[in-house]
Amino acid sequence: MRSQTGLGPDTLTWKYFGDWRGMLQGLWAGSMQNMHPGLGAAVEQHSTFYTERWQRLLRSLYPIGGVVFDGERAAETGARIRKYHNDIEGVDAQGRKYHALDPDTFYWAHATFFMGTILTAEHFVGGLTEADKRQLFDEHVTWYSLYGMSMRPVPESWEAFQEYWEHMCGAVLEDTKAARDVLDLSTLAVPPVISWLPVPVWSVIRRPIQRSAVRMTVGLYDQSVRDLLGYTWTERDEVWFQRVCRLVRAVGRLVPKRRLLHPRARGAYDRVSGRAAPLAETPDRNLPPPDKRNSPRHYVPGR
Repeated sequence: MRSQTGLGPDTLTWKYFGDWRGMLQGLWAGSMQNMHPGLGAAVEQHSTFYTERWQRLLRSLYPIGGVVFDGERAAETGARIRKYHNDIEGVDAQGRKYHALDPDTFYWAHATFFMGTILTAEHFVGGLTEADKRQLFDEHVTWYSLYGMSMRPVPESWEAFQEYWEHMCGAVLEDTKAARDVLDLSTLAVPPVISWLPVPVWSVIRRPIQRSAVRMTVGLYDQSVRDLLGYTWTERDEVWFQRVCRLVRAVGRLVPKRRLLHPRARGAYDRVSGRAAPLAETPDRNLPPPDKRNSPRHYVPGR
């Protein structure tokens, strides 16, 4: 199931994680991460999220995806990501100390990647069996080991992970400013893929996009998280959610597989099939602001 250096093309993680349809759970992943007290405080106090939201998201997909798709280089990619977090620490608004490399904090971020993969497969791609979920759990353990972090927080089985997830959602997560900021798209800039769109036009269409994106996100939340954030979820909401998911799956069946893959994933499939494919890196348009590019906290290709 796995290659000696990590995950390979025969894994379910390869099948689902690099799929662009996973972007539909982006608000879910970001808000779930930021509801962790330490992670939310780190974002509020250290992140460039507030000044370059699209760029930060889009460039981060490259190294994060690389831990899955970089083959023999995957552990090196994981170590590089770990180093970006070396000096991210502080004290939150309630006086609690935090550090981004605290094992429980770091693992929580990874747990959302894993659960996001399951949600993508279940709702937007075609569904999973219970055996599939167990396999994805086993693969996520290998995936996490490539960061070189302590394995202490990692549950021992899929069943134990479900208990961990329920505990985190019901007893640990908090309604943080950083999580609310993820859900607030009122000042979101024009997406880079439609940068040609006039700002006044984007300002008008952004409103229904925000409503739909947040509604989709609430549909993906566990009920305990909805309760934490004060969201209701009705039968009408569920009908809407399922219709959107069916539409996404139907459209996905019409799109060539390569078009559905992030460049890092596409290059990985090319390499294992014998094609020459350099490691895909983020384009210059996604780089941090010039005054941040020498910071060890940021991924900058070629630095």
